[in-house]
Amino acid sequence: MSESENNIASVCVSEIFQSLQGESSRAGLPCVLIRLAGCNLSCHWCDTDYAKKSDAGKKMTLDEVLAAVAAWNCPRVELTGGEPLLQPAAGELLTRLCDAGYETLLETNGSLDISHLDSRVRRIVDIKCPASHAAPADDAICWENLDHLHSHDEVKFVLAGREDYEFARRVVSEHRLTHRCGVIFSPVATMLTAADLARWILDDRLDVRLGVQLHKIIWPGEDRGV
Repeated sequence: MSESENNIASVCVSEIFQSLQGESSRAGLPCVLIRLAGCNLSCHWCDTDYAKKSDAGKKMTLDEVLAAVAAWNCPRVELTGGEPLLQPAAGELLTRLCDAGYETLLETNGSLDISHLDSRVRRIVDIKCPASHAAPADDAICWENLDHLHSHDEVKFVLAGREDYEFARRVVSEHRLTHRCGVIFSPVATMLTAADLARWILDDRLDVRLGVQLHKIIWPGEDRGV
């Protein structure tokens, strides 16, 4: 392989597929999902364990990824994982998707810096709650990311119970997140009912969105996550 070929930007792709967006404020809209391989955390209820290893996929150049996305003729695309920002070329891929005219979403676990990313990207930043047992715990949240949020970005909390809810409510208040961007509280389906979470949100008059995993309602029993 020549030196020029070695320098061609590429990513390790677990899968590329079209679906309905299952989470975020774009839930229900058609979207092409680009899932990159590799993750630096180990969350208790991970639904994409098959993409956790950094080599759990196929190496593709950015041109190949763009071509695969274009074949779906869909206006919306999301880069997800695993944790997509672990791959050095992820930022360039996001910019190229924006340049191509796509509404470009990024789903990130919130542990890595987002400040360098193209401002056109709608960044969906997960903040890990205590019950996720995200490991290593000390590196599970990059708090500086909250200072780099734009109004079109979103912050997501996945909640397993009341302890997680109180944690999320405190973070939202202390960082004034609802004044920065959209905030989503999403229940772990097997551990917290949407009805209970809805009641807590209403009782506390929180201006947050309750988000359910729409794809798991439409296609129950399938492990493929967003």
